[in-house]
Amino acid sequence: MPVDTSSLPCQGQTVCVTGAGGFIASWIVKLLLEKGYSVKGTVRNPADPKNSHLRELEGAQERLTLCKADLLDYESLKEAIQGCDGVFHTACPVTDDPEQMLEPAVTGTKNVIMAAAEAKVRRVVFTSSIGTVYMDPNRSPDVEEDYWVLNPNLMQLYATGPFCLVVVLNELVNINILCSDEKNPRKQPYKFTNQKIKDLGIEFTPVKQCLYESVKSLQEKGHLPIPKQAEDSVKIQ
Repeated sequence: MPVDTSSLPCQGQTVCVTGAGGFIASWIVKLLLEKGYSVKGTVRNPADPKNSHLRELEGAQERLTLCKADLLDYESLKEAIQGCDGVFHTACPVTDDPEQMLEPAVTGTKNVIMAAAEAKVRRVVFTSSIGTVYMDPNRSPDVEEDYWVLNPNLMQLYATGPFCLVVVLNELVNINILCSDEKNPRKQPYKFTNQKIKDLGIEFTPVKQCLYESVKSLQEKGHLPIPKQAEDSVKIQ
């Protein structure tokens, strides 16, 4: 039974989410629909079965539109963003080839921002890469969203690797940067504080719970087998 969203303050507002089929983007779409927003999600192919989970979200039938768009195709982004009050830009290619990653990431982001400005969008939220804040070896180990990498050589280094990332979601996010070897000992890990986010009242989902719910969902969708109940264990005398 559809939820009545007519009394919600965001009812009637439209938000565009780029790369709507991705993990983070899918959650954004879900939460926006729950709050009563209409959502225009950009994907490479709206008919692709991998995007079917979006159509099953509560409120999707009434308020979700999947738009075919490409980060390097300005006109497709312009069409998707037109008429929107806000944009969540989460789309980005994931590849080890820097040539295939950097152009869509940089040019694509410029296209999204220009299309949003032309459409007079009120707010754009950009989900960036962790590489934009931690790749400066001369920086203090304690960093937050106010710190940005401006050296293109470091960004190129980030794009080509190799790196070892160890993320611990706790009071701080601790990250070991470069893989260590005899010539390059392990660097002092950076600490990303999330205190500002916590001060806003946002709570984090523990990694254990996130993994459990992900596996459970994949089992319910038939993507992972459900293990049979183990028989009574035999006691060894």
